[in-house]
Amino acid sequence: MHRIEVEAEVDLLAENKRLAEENRKFFRENGILAVNIMGAIGSGKTLLIEKTIERLNDLKVGAILGDVVCKADYERVSKLGIKAEAINTGKECHLDAHLVHHKIRKFEDVDILLIENVGNLICPVDFDLGEDLRVVMVSVTEGDDVVEKHPKIFTIADVVIINKLKLAEFVGANVEKMKRDVERLNSRVKLILMDLKEGIGLEEWIEYLRGEYVSRNSG
Repeated sequence: MHRIEVEAEVDLLAENKRLAEENRKFFRENGILAVNIMGAIGSGKTLLIEKTIERLNDLKVGAILGDVVCKADYERVSKLGIKAEAINTGKECHLDAHLVHHKIRKFEDVDILLIENVGNLICPVDFDLGEDLRVVMVSVTEGDDVVEKHPKIFTIADVVIINKLKLAEFVGANVEKMKRDVERLNSRVKLILMDLKEGIGLEEWIEYLRGEYVSRNSG
């Protein structure tokens, strides 16, 4: 009896990169600003998407909602009358370019595509979706050491939002420490202090997003 060993290795990250480039090409050809919104469960990602849709009513906004089970978030966002798609990842703790690739053809007529990633600060780091902007959202209720505990995701961010500012004093969170930790890891990042329930920082975010859309489509 002969023992035959077959070794097969598929470079999943390389394949993800290839599909991400296809997604990126699609977004550019159609003038779509694609935004990957990452953050832990409860950081405020879905509410941010809802508020963004309401404020950018002069642009056509679409949304892809990703989660292990995405029904609740999808229902919240689709009620706003926009084009929305859900991605249920099952056992997977992140979206990848392949999952997004299957959905994007439905969004070729939108101006801005908001992609809500699965709720955590670890798994999404290595998976480029083909997006234009990577947004990381954290809340003060996660503790003021949340940035230093998850450094990698902040180094790849274009925007960091620190949310639920009004709760900082009640949970003993030092917002200045959180800001310093972000800036130490990523000096080029756009940092926005926000409290969505109070309306703090929302206009700054909307102006930034609108500016990014205009600048990428002005040529």
